[in-house]
Amino acid sequence: TCYYHLKQQRRYRIQAMSSPAADEAAKREATSQPPLPPIQSEQPPHRTAATTKTLSTFLSGQTRPLSWRRKQLEALYALLTDQEDRIAEALWQDLRKCRQEAAAAELLILKADIAKLNRDLPQLTDIHKVKKTFISMMDNLGLQQQPYGVALIIGAWNYPFQLTLMPLAGAIAAGNCALVKPSEIASASAALLAELVPKYLDQSCIRVVCGGAKETQELLEQRFDYIFYTGSSRVGRLVMAAASKHLTPVTLELGGKSPVYVSEGVDLGQVSKRLAWGKFLNAGQTCIAPDYVMCPPELAQPLADAVAAQIAEFYGQDPKASPDYGRIVSDRMFDRIVGLMQASKADRATGGDTDRDARYIAPTVYTNVRADDALMREEIFGPLMPIMPVSGVEEAVYFINKCEKPLAIYVFTHDGSVKRRFEEQTSSGALVFNDVVIHAGMETLPFGGVGHSGMGKYHGRFTFDTFSHQRALLYKSSSATSEMVNNKFRYPPYNDSKLAWVNWALSSSVKKGSTCVLM
Repeated sequence: TCYYHLKQQRRYRIQAMSSPAADEAAKREATSQPPLPPIQSEQPPHRTAATTKTLSTFLSGQTRPLSWRRKQLEALYALLTDQEDRIAEALWQDLRKCRQEAAAAELLILKADIAKLNRDLPQLTDIHKVKKTFISMMDNLGLQQQPYGVALIIGAWNYPFQLTLMPLAGAIAAGNCALVKPSEIASASAALLAELVPKYLDQSCIRVVCGGAKETQELLEQRFDYIFYTGSSRVGRLVMAAASKHLTPVTLELGGKSPVYVSEGVDLGQVSKRLAWGKFLNAGQTCIAPDYVMCPPELAQPLADAVAAQIAEFYGQDPKASPDYGRIVSDRMFDRIVGLMQASKADRATGGDTDRDARYIAPTVYTNVRADDALMREEIFGPLMPIMPVSGVEEAVYFINKCEKPLAIYVFTHDGSVKRRFEEQTSSGALVFNDVVIHAGMETLPFGGVGHSGMGKYHGRFTFDTFSHQRALLYKSSSATSEMVNNKFRYPPYNDSKLAWVNWALSSSVKKGSTCVLM
């Protein structure tokens, strides 16, 4: 009977992938270098000579061995260590970013990410065994992480080293080649990346392409195997449209208006310190900066006063003279932010000073902000903090859900019911309680948006996963016992007895908590 054969099946120990020899063979298969294919005399469609050459390098298998990947990660780490002074100087030129901000938000976070990838690389690249189903008990299942091929990485100007090199580290760890396009807006940083990356990394696999919108558009017309873009939602749509022509997978790290809700019963001194730090870091030019603050009406003015006091404590009475306060990256960005200030009808609680020649905008706080104010229409991406009174958590959640999904939501509260409300009734890239921004420095958490704020995620092993295709592996048993079982249900001609066997096997799988598909 069918039941008898299943009982017999359990007594067999099929060794396939589970044997040490087969395990070793599978690993060799996954990491072996395929032979170099012949390079065609004509370029493949939608690829230039540069991308064709990079693709040929990838197909040669040069990036597959762990030794190559580790060597490149170690070289990238060395770049950050050896060139720390020059990197800090470039960031000062582009954004007047102080040394501590450069170290914490650019260099250290990058080094930690690279070190973790390098440390975890054997585990990440190994073939992962998968739990067997009832029907596959005699077989073996696995997942193999494969590199996509040639990735295009388009960096951003506000953290030009972190947001360009962190995706690159994951692409390298996953075994890809890459074309890297730094943002031309942070021109000193872009020039330094173009100079240093070829000196430290394998030029046949990793290339830096500089330029502006024209060069970016030309890149997007080419065919890549993966595209990773960090920037605005407007350009993100263009990137996705270009990728769709070739069905290229994308990660879009965008932005949006990340809201803050401050409830009753919190320490306004602590809240204001964390808010002021996160909002005015890099002069507000941070994709996950707290964009606007909601709180009950009775907290609005005390909170504004507390933030103003923290601004003075951080940057002195004249923030323009502080070496710790940054500048707006360009005249165009400066004019856009000043335009929002001029159009706003809200009350200014502190700040408001500007200097176009220096691209300086003082840390500025607004109160009595209405939902239709100019400050609430678009992502501010600058040192302006609107405080909008709301009746309570219900109105705050309603307002957030009425807008596009943000990259982060920040909630200051000690009330468990308020926490649960935000956990269960809102959607965002991240949800942070009683702090801001700091979650981006934790490589064990995924970083990314949802909906309008982006798609995909990275940091730590999540970057490796982003640049890897998970290939399903099935090692099917060829034993006589396996074929005997297959003959009971798999092959035509079918009859009621075979159907009953299938029904019994499927119901057994369900009872065991697994699923199976017969093919």
